Amino acid sequence: MKHYKYLIIGGGLTGDAATCGIRELDAEGSIGLIGMETAPPYMRPNLSKGLWKGRPIEKIWRKTEERGELNLGRKVTQLDPQKKNVQDDKGEEYTYDKLLLATGGSPIHLPFGAGDIIYFRNFEDYQHLRAMADAKEYFVVIGGGFIGSEIAAALTMVGKKVTMIFLEDAIGGLVFPSDLAHFLNDYYREKGVEVIPNDSVASVTREGERLIVRTGSGRAIETDGVVAGIGIRPNVELAQAAGLKLENGIVVNERLETSLPDIYAAGDVVNFFHAALGKRMRVEHEDNAIFMGKLAGQNMAGASETYTRTPMFYSDLFEFGYEAVGETSSKMEMVSDWQEQFKKGVIYYLEGGRVRGVVLWNIWKQVDNARALMLEPGPFKAEDLVGRIKGE
Repeated sequence: MKHYKYLIIGGGLTGDAATCGIRELDAEGSIGLIGMETAPPYMRPNLSKGLWKGRPIEKIWRKTEERGELNLGRKVTQLDPQKKNVQDDKGEEYTYDKLLLATGGSPIHLPFGAGDIIYFRNFEDYQHLRAMADAKEYFVVIGGGFIGSEIAAALTMVGKKVTMIFLEDAIGGLVFPSDLAHFLNDYYREKGVEVIPNDSVASVTREGERLIVRTGSGRAIETDGVVAGIGIRPNVELAQAAGLKLENGIVVNERLETSLPDIYAAGDVVNFFHAALGKRMRVEHEDNAIFMGKLAGQNMAGASETYTRTPMFYSDLFEFGYEAVGETSSKMEMVSDWQEQFKKGVIYYLEGGRVRGVVLWNIWKQVDNARALMLEPGPFKAEDLVGRIKGE
């Protein structure tokens, strides 16, 4: 049995950030981290961005082992909050003084194609897809959202033939205004991507070395590999079995404490109070994972800080890139302020006259201004926002 003053379940960015937060206040207390992946913590966004553009693999590691002991390739199967005891799938037992649940999320799977679809999420998935891309030519990407659009761009940039299939009208259709999303359809097609909107994937079957993807509309596409990015579900099973309060994730207070003493939670798995939006939600992005994990670590080590950050997120789509904050849903009222149509501009998302989200399209170093705007009560009309945030 191993005992740690601080035990972290989850080997992602959140767990790593928590070790940094702990060490800021406690230089000596023992830290143990249990992760399901065999790889140590790394900068996850590189899997669909930087590594495809030539970033060296050695640059993505977080050096977590310098701050604590890593127990990798293990899944925690039991948590007893009363005994402060944890067991993993290899029979190892651990005890703790303070516990952090940073269990993240697992990709949503389709009910077919088992073993033949890469659900792109972790470093092993990147290695698998990269090896296939080095040897094969044709790929189908399922999903036109955050991960799907990045992976389609990444594969195309390394010379592969890509077909995208997604349910929406256009790439990023759940987030962007219709005109921008349809511009992206045409832009991806210009880059050589076959874009199939308004369609589903009905089956994926293997025929020899090749895969056949059949769509809901009856198309059959022969391909070498299939990648899916259709969302994740929070990994709450352990928390549920231990009796923690759940509601679309693990419920935490403003100090990231769960409903049971000495147990904290942070990252993708957490339902927290978003101070700027004034409501509870989950956020599945790097910025939130890092800053929330760090604050959780600080509080485990004796601080009493509240999490008030407005997390940002970003994406790269070929030559285009964007940064964003807040709620960004194409169902909201949207105001587009283009400096150059579809090339450079700001999209504001409004609800009840308040700015609830901002997308900075090819505009940089303005995230803090976007955050500040979300805190203003308004009410704002469209004309009030034109020219409000400008790029350099």
